Amino acid sequence: MLAYIVRRLFAGGILLVAMSMITFILFFAIPSDPAQFACGKNCSLAQRAQVRKGLGYDKPVAVQWENFAVGVFKGRDYPDDKSLAKSAPQLIAHCAAPCLGYSRVNLQTVTQEFKQRIPVSASLALAAFLMWIIGGIGLGALAAVWKGTIIDRGVVGISLVFYAFPTFFVGLFLLKYLAIKWQVFPVPSYISIADGGLWNWFVNLILPALTLALFYMAGYVRMTRAFVLESMSEDYLRTAKAKGLAPRKILYKHTMRAALTPLVTMAGLDLAGLLGGAVITESVFNYNGLGKLVVDSVITFDLPTVVGLVLLLGAFVIVANIIVDILYALIDPRVRVG
Repeated sequence: MLAYIVRRLFAGGILLVAMSMITFILFFAIPSDPAQFACGKNCSLAQRAQVRKGLGYDKPVAVQWENFAVGVFKGRDYPDDKSLAKSAPQLIAHCAAPCLGYSRVNLQTVTQEFKQRIPVSASLALAAFLMWIIGGIGLGALAAVWKGTIIDRGVVGISLVFYAFPTFFVGLFLLKYLAIKWQVFPVPSYISIADGGLWNWFVNLILPALTLALFYMAGYVRMTRAFVLESMSEDYLRTAKAKGLAPRKILYKHTMRAALTPLVTMAGLDLAGLLGGAVITESVFNYNGLGKLVVDSVITFDLPTVVGLVLLLGAFVIVANIIVDILYALIDPRVRVG
């Protein structure tokens, strides 16, 4: 098992390096001037030249990537050329490791921006994840066990309805009726545990997390139902039934274990994508997470932040794949042989 984990970590590290290189090629090797986007819309030619030199965009792409990679582990100073200290003091900043760049638009390092936004997106993602995993897998297994009954049709039908509605519609509906009109929940506003306590943190997450959970839950209901029905048709399960094992034991010990393998992949990748920010939901509920940062950065042409977000989201997906592979090995020991 240890050797398998080491192999997966090594492969994941190579993927992270390759992903960062490809990102730099895509964003910095294009014909357009990256300093134009990093400087912002209302930027003069002189300011653009200062930004190009201060952020290192005047260097070859390979050198830029090397400086970025070094900054991730050792930190970095902006600008590298100290002669710009008097002419462009707004560009001077120390970016501690892990350094993902410097945003001239927000006048702070990209790492500082992420530290402010990640707790918001992580709280929202984890709350939604727990809701849709418990609800989706539970209802999907229930629909499979009661296949062909009114329970099965009702669960699948309702899940299809929620799957058809876009998240902004569900979010606005919950916000308008449950929070504003009926006042069942307070109008959501992110409050950290340190500021408001565990209860206030949880209550303010319910509606935005439910908005995401209803959409994902609908897909997990259908997939869980299909995987459980497929597992129930296996020969070894028919043998277990013939031996007289209790139906509940067969479901939990044998059927669900076989059905969990593909669901683990879905859950890991969905959670990784959601950690990168739920753009629509965060915008509807005015949550200052990574998703809202994506929108703001694109509008203001904040290239360093956009690049940092792409790299961070890619890292989330790669790490999620590694975790999924390890969970695979725990669920099904045959995976370790490969």
